Amino acid sequence: MNSRTNKPPIISVVGLSGTGKTTLLERLIPELTRRGFRVGTVKHHRHRFELDRPGKDSWRHKHAGASVAIVSSPYHIGMIMDVDHDHRPDELAPLLCSVDIILTEGYKQDYNPKIEVFRPKAGGGEPILKGDAHLVALVSDAKVDLDVPKFSTDDIEALADFLIDNFNLTPTALTQHLEAAS
Repeated sequence: MNSRTNKPPIISVVGLSGTGKTTLLERLIPELTRRGFRVGTVKHHRHRFELDRPGKDSWRHKHAGASVAIVSSPYHIGMIMDVDHDHRPDELAPLLCSVDIILTEGYKQDYNPKIEVFRPKAGGGEPILKGDAHLVALVSDAKVDLDVPKFSTDDIEALADFLIDNFNLTPTALTQHLEAAS
């Protein structure tokens, strides 16, 4: 949670396909959770997708015409909802309860702070967000000259430190979540 705004910051991890965005998130999320932060994620996808499996009850509910179908267990909640537009991360943030930080994968056109993962071998001659005012950091092992902090793909601890310091993060969501549950 941002200690100044009491809202979780939204940071988008962006880059060309095959640069390692998902891999970076797979390594960054456990580092932040190890430090006591609750992390929410949003993956942007431009096409239709199915999370449910054909024949399952919730799939049948949705395909029978339900606008929203929720699956609930003592361990997880899943929701599929029809929407009328492509939602921005700040529109989705209220769905991410009790988190300290929201990391998105994608949303390179959005106005939230962005971390670009750059690998020239993935097809880009230079970072796609070069000159973007919302670029706050670059993750790359290539030599790149930009006016933002640069992190090696292996330096996850330093990237986590940067996010905590730069966005004034405090691990308060877990405490608030536990207090609300008691």
